[in-house]
Amino acid sequence: MPIVDRIAALADEITAWRHDLHAHPELQYDVHRTAGFVADKLRDFGCDEIATGIGRTGVVGLIRGRSHGSNRAIGLRADMDALPIQEVRDLAYRSTAPGRMHACGHDGHTAMLLGAAKYLAETRDFDGTAVMIFQPAEEGGGGGEAMVRDGMMERFGVETVYGLHNIPGLELGRFAIRPGPIMASTDRFTITIEGRGGHAAQPHLAIDSVLVASHVVIALQSVVARSINPLESGVVSVCALEAGDAFNVLPQQVTMRGTMRALSKTVRATMQERIGAIVTNTAAAYGATARVDYSGGYPVTENHPAEADFIADVAAGIVGEERVERDVAPMMAAEDFSYMLAHRPGAYIFMGNGDSAGLHHPHYDFNDAAIPYGASLWARVVETALPAR
Repeated sequence: MPIVDRIAALADEITAWRHDLHAHPELQYDVHRTAGFVADKLRDFGCDEIATGIGRTGVVGLIRGRSHGSNRAIGLRADMDALPIQEVRDLAYRSTAPGRMHACGHDGHTAMLLGAAKYLAETRDFDGTAVMIFQPAEEGGGGGEAMVRDGMMERFGVETVYGLHNIPGLELGRFAIRPGPIMASTDRFTITIEGRGGHAAQPHLAIDSVLVASHVVIALQSVVARSINPLESGVVSVCALEAGDAFNVLPQQVTMRGTMRALSKTVRATMQERIGAIVTNTAAAYGATARVDYSGGYPVTENHPAEADFIADVAAGIVGEERVERDVAPMMAAEDFSYMLAHRPGAYIFMGNGDSAGLHHPHYDFNDAAIPYGASLWARVVETALPAR
């Protein structure tokens, strides 16, 4: 099963769709043009059913196979939203929206799934239903959760679900996956330290909230270093600090914001407990008070072993076993496909984007040469999981 001939023939057309999407980036749930573009294409392809407004602005297209002996349904998901980043490359199809660009390749993900949809609607060489899922708001909005809460899995009878993401630095024509955790959970924290403001020349009359905050930042590095098993993974990063605005005033209050990442629920809970204890007790040691507020983010993206093996086998059929890494190291970035995997068995696989700028970088661009690999993968997942009778 190499690259599908028909998909290779469609590559220029799929690329044109990708360039159109790239030129018109939209953020989070405000993907009305993109969703309309997707729905129009699915209608043109002759999909059997098209549902819009799933998870606010998500689109689902159903393609039924030529055989009719099975009620099974396989979900394939692509994300549609862009990022609030100013594009700097002078591309022919560069973003027309100031301050917005497809810096994560969701334009490519959407175009590849559309390409697979066109192929599957033409051939229908399978027994069951291909559920093509186009999701909004992956970039921090939790669109995957919104679609699940809207009853997508039950409404369309999704049995298993699969997702894909391009990876800069991974060679073109390669795939990588692992069973179990493949991407981290993410939580935001806000730390508020209350001291006693005063004149910088009279520090003995004040409680220096900046000094307290400095000790808190350093002490938080002990959470992973001394409270987490060295064989497990965790990240605690303080990324923003706001304190005062004068050179000779000790501020009353300091606010810090940061992120914590984990690959298991146990580590996630341990880090949250330790952050709270360290912040509270460090502040108390200097006579200050402190509060930690958490904003829960995406859970761990955890591949189901059987489904991870299955999609790795399909990928190997396209590019060769030697070009599929089956035990790739997990990433500490997060992904809201985790919500779909929490409700149905499935797997999330990485696909090479070649030597490109990194994700979320203003010089990034999806590699159009990757399109035949991703679209072929989706087509073969359906045809392999739902063989025609």
